[in-house]
Amino acid sequence: MIKIVTVIGARPQIIKAAALSRAIKNHYNTSIKEIIVHTGQHYDENMSRVFFTELGIPEPDYNLNAGSGTHGKQTAAMITGIEEILLSEEPNGIILYGDTNSTLAGAIAASKLHIPVIHIEAGLRSFNKAMPEEINRILCDHVSTLLFSPTKTGYINLQNEGFKINNTKPYTADHPKIYSSGDVMYDNSLYFSGLAEKKSDILTKHRLTKNKFILATIHRNNNTDEPKRLNALFKTLHRISEAHTIDVILPLHPRTAKLLQQNLNAELYKLILSSKHIKQVEPVSFLEMIVLEKNCSIVMTDSGGVQKEAFYFKKPCIILRAETEWIELVECGSAIIADADEEKILDAYNALTSNANLIYPEFYGDGKAAEFICEEMLANLS
Repeated sequence: MIKIVTVIGARPQIIKAAALSRAIKNHYNTSIKEIIVHTGQHYDENMSRVFFTELGIPEPDYNLNAGSGTHGKQTAAMITGIEEILLSEEPNGIILYGDTNSTLAGAIAASKLHIPVIHIEAGLRSFNKAMPEEINRILCDHVSTLLFSPTKTGYINLQNEGFKINNTKPYTADHPKIYSSGDVMYDNSLYFSGLAEKKSDILTKHRLTKNKFILATIHRNNNTDEPKRLNALFKTLHRISEAHTIDVILPLHPRTAKLLQQNLNAELYKLILSSKHIKQVEPVSFLEMIVLEKNCSIVMTDSGGVQKEAFYFKKPCIILRAETEWIELVECGSAIIADADEEKILDAYNALTSNANLIYPEFYGDGKAAEFICEEMLANLS
């Protein structure tokens, strides 16, 4: 049996970890022992604990309670805590997801101890190093032993950075193995899709009509912290909702909710609060989010994960960022990058809602990425 430590710290990582934990429980419980570490990077009842219950993830074996703070302070606290756990548990490898400070901390702690790093969502690139996430994902990739990219694009990115496709065992950080594995989030979306419809009443609760509302999410720092960008985004949401008499449901990240009154101009803030069509709601659970994604008419988001989930459920998407890691969505035409530019967003909305011939190729595997990853860990970790 091999022992692995899984590090999670933010809500998307908890969701991604569900796919691997489920595969281990159902198929590999006699050959893989999983130790779950929650760094506490993001933690409140709505955004963390409910996901463990809802998605059937085992409770964390450790919680570091790192909390918020500057990047340096937060990451340092997590490195210290993860290092202590790795020294105590002596695992065969550490699983890291995505690109958060928890990912970076795990990569640094494990690589210094010569514990193999397994990076899930390897190879993703926005090519914008002003994004903290870009730094985190690049650094994690370059100390990893097994790198699982969810897309062919990510796999090619790794090759372009010098990773070799013909390395042979034994694999190490100096001699890693790269894969195009499919996406564990696609595994989850397929698995939970039917369950979500049965368990959630969110459409009724917010009086939403199927295929007659916009799903919007805004949480990235450069959108919430910069008044010019935040005003442009909310002005455009208001314009679209009024012009098309369409509801916009907006699950608000706690940071965004806090900054709306501070960063929106007073007149716009009053319009948003009084709007009949803009429905601000608290953060929703994963199953509720699936129901919203499956039943909306279009998605507007600055979240990388939500871009993909829109694609899984064949919904067009307006990307409220200047770039995306999921470039294949833009290339196939189902998503448009509009940044925080009012006119670009309006043009993208008109283009996507008037196009009845959007396509959704099978970019993200067969829904069994987690099982593939487990098999490769068993074959290559000792």
